[in-house]
Amino acid sequence: MKLNKIALVLGLTTSMSGLAYAQDVDQEENTQQNEEAEKVERIQVTGSSIKRTAMEGDLPLTVISREDIDAQGITSAEQLLLQLNVASNSNDNLASNTGIVSGEERGNNGASTANLRQQGAGSTLVLLNGRRTATHGLKGRSVDLNSIPFSAIERVEVLRDGASAVYGTDAIGGVINFILKKDFQGAQVGAFADHTENGGGNIYRFNVLAGSGDLYSDGYNVMASLSYRKAEILRGVDRDFTNTFQPESGLSPDTRGTPFASLNSRGGGADPNHPNYNLIGEGLMYPGDPDRINDVLNVLALPGMPGCDVYPNMGPDAAELWNRERNSGVSCAWDYPRAAALQQPVDSLDFVARGTMVLSDNAEGFVEVMGSEVTSQKIFEPNQITPWSIGTEGWYPSTGESYDYIVDALSDFYGADQLNIGAPIAYRWRCMDCGNREIETTTKAMKIQFGVEGTIGFWDYRVGLGHATNESDSQLGGGYHYTSLLAEGIGSGDINPFLLPNQSQTQAGMNALAAASAEGVVLYGGKTTMTQFDASITGDTGWNLGWGGDNVYVAGGVDIRNEGYEFNGDRRASADRPEIYGAPFDNANELDDVDRTVKAVFTEALVPVVEDFEMNLAVRYDHYDGFGGTTNPKVGLVWTPTDEVLVRGAYSTGFRTPSFNQLFNGVSEQPYTGQDLADPRDCPGGEVDASDPNCDTAIQPTRLFGGKEDLGPEESKQQSFGIVYAPTDSLSMNLDWWRIVIDGTIQIPGFRDLLENYELFEDNFIRNEQGELVTIDSRYINAGERQTSGIEVGVQSNGELAGGIWNLNFNGSYLIEDKKKLLDNAAWGDNLVGTHSRGNIPLRWKHTIMFNYAKGDFAHNLTQIYRHSYDDETPPGVSSGIADPQYYDGEVGSYLIYNYSVRYMAWDDVDVTFGIKNLFDRDPPFTAHQNDYSPGAAFDPRVADPRGRSYTLQLTYNF
Repeated sequence: MKLNKIALVLGLTTSMSGLAYAQDVDQEENTQQNEEAEKVERIQVTGSSIKRTAMEGDLPLTVISREDIDAQGITSAEQLLLQLNVASNSNDNLASNTGIVSGEERGNNGASTANLRQQGAGSTLVLLNGRRTATHGLKGRSVDLNSIPFSAIERVEVLRDGASAVYGTDAIGGVINFILKKDFQGAQVGAFADHTENGGGNIYRFNVLAGSGDLYSDGYNVMASLSYRKAEILRGVDRDFTNTFQPESGLSPDTRGTPFASLNSRGGGADPNHPNYNLIGEGLMYPGDPDRINDVLNVLALPGMPGCDVYPNMGPDAAELWNRERNSGVSCAWDYPRAAALQQPVDSLDFVARGTMVLSDNAEGFVEVMGSEVTSQKIFEPNQITPWSIGTEGWYPSTGESYDYIVDALSDFYGADQLNIGAPIAYRWRCMDCGNREIETTTKAMKIQFGVEGTIGFWDYRVGLGHATNESDSQLGGGYHYTSLLAEGIGSGDINPFLLPNQSQTQAGMNALAAASAEGVVLYGGKTTMTQFDASITGDTGWNLGWGGDNVYVAGGVDIRNEGYEFNGDRRASADRPEIYGAPFDNANELDDVDRTVKAVFTEALVPVVEDFEMNLAVRYDHYDGFGGTTNPKVGLVWTPTDEVLVRGAYSTGFRTPSFNQLFNGVSEQPYTGQDLADPRDCPGGEVDASDPNCDTAIQPTRLFGGKEDLGPEESKQQSFGIVYAPTDSLSMNLDWWRIVIDGTIQIPGFRDLLENYELFEDNFIRNEQGELVTIDSRYINAGERQTSGIEVGVQSNGELAGGIWNLNFNGSYLIEDKKKLLDNAAWGDNLVGTHSRGNIPLRWKHTIMFNYAKGDFAHNLTQIYRHSYDDETPPGVSSGIADPQYYDGEVGSYLIYNYSVRYMAWDDVDVTFGIKNLFDRDPPFTAHQNDYSPGAAFDPRVADPRGRSYTLQLTYNF
């Protein structure tokens, strides 16, 4: 098989997209490798079962070395993914985690997941040493990156294309293979610190690695690694740019639940006989403006009062940004994003042990044990409390000093005749004395893997048996309280929502809050298991087409695995479960134990048609319990017309099976309470029409939500085409185009989509024997398509300069399109590239430039990371035209930072690396994005790092 200059250059400077990979190679070794090109050992790389010479592939592969990871000061798989250009900018990690933690979002408690090429965490396959491992215990959908034993990693291989023909499900967006150290002798101790200049968010790591035995002389090797990592909390108050009170730029906090409670009107509140009877009734008329009714107000904002900003992080409510003109000027808001944790505190401990033994001249066996425990804390703002959410007994009573203070302030401005003096107060209160809400998640992961690898004649084989588990529990920390006790404490007057900054709760109030605390209650827990047997064989068939190419290489194998999942909700006895205010229990989705078995057979052939043209053919058949079978082929082509040019392309199909949640989540039936729905069979769009006798009466069917056991898999088609040009041994360039089309996307249909497409979704409308619509099925469906495409570009070069060796690596990712349509026969929606969303931000362009220079005892690394600008979130008041912020321009600026590190290598046993992240201390670009779906405000953690400039120091000592 032809091994040309391109393969050698790529082997030395491997990086076509994502984080650059640079390897120092002296000129003598480079020359020797060119002279002995035909002797390069064949190895197995991610994306193929056939052993091949490094980088001879039809699919683009990024290899990230341990040295490069250390040079960047990266301490976790999550950090690595955040810097990978081919990775999506989505809320799949702890840095972009949300405060919403029930249902679909519950898996974000303590979990970070991989998301390549905008396809989602469920469509990105994560492997450990080329094999699967258990997914995260809470959601059961994707592997938790925090459970990867990162300090034991030797390298990371990222396949930037679909690989269902090789690996089966989950590989639509690509494959990330974390390859651990497998053979080590001696002992090594390492320590790492990453300190921020502005305080908060510091990271520490300590690891020990030891091994004994030489496989060649002793016939065995035993090694073990132990690592501890601690990431400290970074709070919103630690960074000035998270200030949410920037209405002139289109940003303000959307909450009137304030530390000094706001007053709230209620329907029927002016009637003394109505249960909603309260001090301000149904709202107060603004003096001199009869059209302006204040239904939510704060007495601190009234003329002559102390003002909203008397409290830290509290200010005037920019009501016009939220389409609330009538409250403007008499309402306060509180900057709740500054109370969030921009970086969750995480403690992780992981252990890896591996024993390898030579079984014969041509075989070796191994056993590998991995375990980890990760504890993370989700921390966000204190609860907002209202009496209609905790019960009528929670109205604030009409007695006491605070009540008189409020009545006097209202009387002075609105007039006492507008008040229902003596009535209790309806309020919105941010309970600062309750403390920040905290949810602590502990995840314990384990995997044991047995394997035998060897050769029989000209054939290489490997056989493995592994078992993995991942168990997670989330429990409530501070900030959560029993609802009835909260209501009792406020209704009695012991707990006071109306305290000025110089006042504090009485001892009786603090005792009432302490008695109501629900700290320590288990919120929910889940467990996933995976047992896998795999066997494969690869080798030279000895068969040649006779057209000038090499022999045909083939591979084949089987993969049998069992996947299990269970989910537990509230652990308290069902007879003793008092309500906990705001706690996101998920009891409806309890699963005792569900599992499925997957049986697969696959084969692959590498066919050198002629000397400079080869085909890679693969096909895999998977059979899933409950789904049946699916066959996925792949065709790849590699053409090398000259030693300087390589042309590659591939076409394949893929699939993703529904997750256990999507299949088995509990089904709930909820009534539709609106008065605006007519039968969509007879009425266009399901709209009530008084002029049509068939549509003049509103109906109130129930709606079904939850899992759906007859869901089918998503099916995909992947295409790619690339050119690599290497005019010299020290320069190569690549350009790769890719396209992914997914059919039958698993989604929850929008209610309006169902109503407006009745003929297409007729089965979702359930009728009784009389033909009356009684239920609308709003559960998951397979519908529509999604199309994503892009280009990845790279340039790698190296040479000599002033007696040293330099290496330059440029790689970028350009997203061409990301568009969807609800139904196969519907029109495509707008291109989403460069737009804002609450889940994923499809950035148009991202790139990384890495420059390495080594001379004498020092090795320097300078890296530039760039993220393109994108559309900002549009505040509701701007969309409606009510607000026109002076500095809001609808765009989030680009993000550009530099990282630098220097490594000192003069000592034989000690390795020292010092680095500076975010060299110029650049703040994240401003965005009007709120924190309801990610922490902080005025920046977006899916794109930018809030830590600012930090200093890293890594010490490694070899015994």
